[in-house]
Amino acid sequence: MDDREAARSAVREFLTSRRGRITPADAGLPAQSTRRRVKGLRREEVALLAGMSPEYYVRLERGQATGPSAGVVDAVAAVLRLDADERAHLGRLLAALTPEARRRKPAPAADPVTPGVRVLLDALDHLPAVVLNARLDVVAVNRLGRVLYAPVFDVPGPPNAARLLFLDEPRARELFPHYDRIAADTVAMLRIEAGRHPDDPRLLELVGQLSTRSAGFRTRWAANDVRAHRGGTKTFRHPVVGEITLPYENLAVDAADGQVLTVFTPRPGSPEADAMRLLASWTASAQ
Repeated sequence: MDDREAARSAVREFLTSRRGRITPADAGLPAQSTRRRVKGLRREEVALLAGMSPEYYVRLERGQATGPSAGVVDAVAAVLRLDADERAHLGRLLAALTPEARRRKPAPAADPVTPGVRVLLDALDHLPAVVLNARLDVVAVNRLGRVLYAPVFDVPGPPNAARLLFLDEPRARELFPHYDRIAADTVAMLRIEAGRHPDDPRLLELVGQLSTRSAGFRTRWAANDVRAHRGGTKTFRHPVVGEITLPYENLAVDAADGQVLTVFTPRPGSPEADAMRLLASWTASAQ
């Protein structure tokens, strides 16, 4: 499959999956007595609701429409009830079909963190911190972050959050009590990166490896869900401090495209902050 066909396939699979989520009743269409062959909206129903011809929508879904306007894409997004992440993802998939996109160079290899980021990591002695790139490789980590994410570094190959989740699932489920949510979010983030850099050879290698070796990954990848990497909370189960839920913030690293510094930020004086100090003390004494 050449690059253009791969880009068309990505558009087709994404829009088909989104159509499948919306029933005619959801869209306000009258009930029909005939037996339907699709569980969601038909292409012609999307076209009707979006105010375009069925022929044009079919071309759009097949990746054959030339330069759809923002208004057209917004109309389709509204019918399919795309959230902000999904709307942005669709825009990137359609942009990948342009001649300019086909002439682009492959995504550059990730650079190591800058000396300034390294200093910042080391200064966070009571806050776990990790730098991930858009493929979810662990680019850098401070001492406490390495202790918190220890199983990631035991999986063969470059340390990568997705590899732990899908190639060593028993240990991942032990580390993450909310495994299914984290696994779904992880695949959804990789989907976004695939829309940004569909020709990144290392991303293709990672997706291929996970697809070959993990049925759970294949199922989630086929769902075509997308989700941006944002702050929130994450629950860990650690042998020293037990089960703990930590808030975290994601900070984009300006010097490297796609790198994100994740810092876990328990409130000072909280039990979670005390647990991190205990873990830091235990780490120091264990060395």
